[in-house]
Amino acid sequence: MTYSLDDFNIKIPEELIAQYPSERREDSRLLILDLPKNRIVDESFYNIEKYLKDTDCIVYNDARVIHARLFGKKEDTGAKIEILLTRKIDGYLWHALVRPYKRVKAGTVIKIDNNFKLNVLGKLGDGVCLLHFSSPIGFKDLEKIGEIPLPKYIKRKPIPMLDEKRYQTVFSRKYGAVASPTAGLHFTEEIVERLQRRGIIFVPVTLYVDWGTFKPVREKDYRKHKIHSEFYEINEKSALVINKCIDNGRRIICVGTTSVRALESSINDKGKVVPVTGETRLYIYPGYRFKVVDALITNFHMPDSTLILLVAAFAGKKKIEEAYNHAIKNRYRFFSYGDAMFIIKHNS
Repeated sequence: MTYSLDDFNIKIPEELIAQYPSERREDSRLLILDLPKNRIVDESFYNIEKYLKDTDCIVYNDARVIHARLFGKKEDTGAKIEILLTRKIDGYLWHALVRPYKRVKAGTVIKIDNNFKLNVLGKLGDGVCLLHFSSPIGFKDLEKIGEIPLPKYIKRKPIPMLDEKRYQTVFSRKYGAVASPTAGLHFTEEIVERLQRRGIIFVPVTLYVDWGTFKPVREKDYRKHKIHSEFYEINEKSALVINKCIDNGRRIICVGTTSVRALESSINDKGKVVPVTGETRLYIYPGYRFKVVDALITNFHMPDSTLILLVAAFAGKKKIEEAYNHAIKNRYRFFSYGDAMFIIKHNS
């Protein structure tokens, strides 16, 4: 067995990379990859309930994307600087990707607008700097001076009236993510309410999606890739509900790879979800044995990412290749604003 992403037979045409969301969230297409029945079905996300059971437990990520992309100028030269805030340390201190990285050093002062300046305290590697703002800056402040950080493969500027709404999920509550947990983008309040009326349980967990989610795997042996760390939280109430669902034999369905990482990071040696607040570096690739997840709602991912390795670990490499190539042939839309896939591993 080899451990190279080059072995994945998936080549996504650039024209299939979605640049805009669907007109309505529920209009996205949904590829059903039913492993027990060995079938692929083309569906609309609006009809996902046809593949759900009244006893299902759906775990979603309630993280909210912050206006993390800032544009400033070096105070001494006026050179333009782009900043992507990646993690808040406190009101003043942040980790951030800074471009061009070579133009800054410890002591560099960057002016954002008339109210905010920041000092570069040091370089942390991989394009990341430690920044100190001249006055405390909160998530609401960022909404005034920053923009929604769309992924680089969306080759347009953010449109405030569109992206500030559509790049957030209906579940989003807790500010802190720099990328959207995109599998949740297809849900609407109406779909959630309809499923809840059937008895389906929805449970929140939190994982703040970091910039590392877009970092490509470059190592020839993907097992040697250094996975990024992400902050996550599962509170006592969510852990209690999920554990009860497990005990009652309900299927645990994760909305997105971020929910999978959070859940799988929290399981103890007795197979129970433990309330937790902290960092996860869990790296899931083929060969990983899942402890709790029975089915996964996910978007289509970049072929050189850790995310495609996670779904390949869940469904099997050959099945993921089959599903992706079916999606390419049938002109599905890919990545953050693209269509969705429902991978069913257990039907009961």
